[in-house]
Amino acid sequence: MSALPVYRWRLAPEGLATFRQLRAIGLRPGGQPVVAQLERPRRRRGPLVAFLYRVDYAVPVRPMTPAKWAALERANAARRVCPECGRDAGYRIPPSLGMCTPCAYPGASAG
Repeated sequence: MSALPVYRWRLAPEGLATFRQLRAIGLRPGGQPVVAQLERPRRRRGPLVAFLYRVDYAVPVRPMTPAKWAALERANAARRVCPECGRDAGYRIPPSLGMCTPCAYPGASAG
């Protein structure tokens, strides 16, 4: 078992980036291993940890194909349909409710 180098928050060396930082510049790790980790201390809990990747080994993000766009559109449409009343709610139904707001709170007034 090998230990990864650990850097404190905002003290990582140049050339290393988190997944989100790579994504923001249009890159992805591309199968490379994690080379270090970043820790952000918190007062009463353990530190937040983010894994770091080498920017020079990162590869461009794959573009969305028309089939992927269509699948994403269908998935989002399915999340808008209420399983109770079958209507399109016009918004993504929260998993915590499992149904549209009028079905979840039938006695509540709209205004």
